[in-house]
Amino acid sequence: MNKGKKISHEPTQTGQIINASLFSGPAQMACDVLMLENLKKRADISMSVRFYKWKGTWLSIGHNQKKLPQRWINLANEKKLKIVRRPTGGSAVLHSGGLTYSLAWQSPPIKRRQSYEEASQWLINSFSALNCPLKFGTEESILPTGNCFSSSSIADLIDNQGNKRIGSAQYWRGGNLLQHGEILLDPPKELWREVFNTPPPQAAPNHIPRNSLIDHLIKHCVSYWSRFKWIQKDLGKNELAIIYKNSKKYFFN
Repeated sequence: MNKGKKISHEPTQTGQIINASLFSGPAQMACDVLMLENLKKRADISMSVRFYKWKGTWLSIGHNQKKLPQRWINLANEKKLKIVRRPTGGSAVLHSGGLTYSLAWQSPPIKRRQSYEEASQWLINSFSALNCPLKFGTEESILPTGNCFSSSSIADLIDNQGNKRIGSAQYWRGGNLLQHGEILLDPPKELWREVFNTPPPQAAPNHIPRNSLIDHLIKHCVSYWSRFKWIQKDLGKNELAIIYKNSKKYFFN
C-alpha cells in the first residue's frame, strides 16, 4: 500500500494506518497514547491503527501491577530484558518474537464486552483467512499479578485448541478508546521460563506468515472498517518529538 494512498471508495469517516517504527518500550507506549490523544485534537481522524515490534526485549507490565517478582528485577539487572509500564491494565507481556498492534478509536461502544468484540473482529477475520480460527476467551479477568498468556478473558482471542493467540488490553480517555495487544508468534523458550517460571506457549502454526503478516492484517482491518477513508502515513517530526518527550513516563521505577 502506497503512503498517502486512499484505499476505500465511499468513505464517511477517516482512518489512518501509521507506519511501523522500531522504538524502545517507553516510546512505543508514548506513541500509542499519542494516537489516542490525537483523536480529541483532530476531528477528522476517527481511528488510527499501527503494528510494531520492539527495539530490544521488553516485559510490559499493566498499569496496576505495583509489586513485581524479584526474578523480573534480577533479569532486568542482568540485561536480559527491560521493563516498561503500560497505560493499560492486565498482566505482564513478554515482547519478543511476536507482533504488537494498537488501535485508537473515537467514540466506540462504551460497554466493555461490546467494545472488545467490535475492536477485535477484524483480527478474527484476519486469522480466519489464514485457516487459524480464533474466538474470544471465556475466563473471568484475574488480578494482574503474572503472565498475560496464562488466562483468557473476553479481552483475548484463543484458537480451537484453547491456546491464547492474542492478548489485549484497553485504556479509555474522554470517551475514546486505545486498545493494544500482543500477537503471539514465536515466544522465546528459555527466556519465557526464566520470566514466568512456566513452559512457553506453543508457537503460532507455520502457515501463519511472519514476514507478510502486517500487510495481511492491514488488508483485513481496512476491509472490516470499510466505512472509513483510509490513508497510510509516517509519524511526523512534531509527533516524534512528543513521543520521545513523553516516553520517560513509561519507564518502570
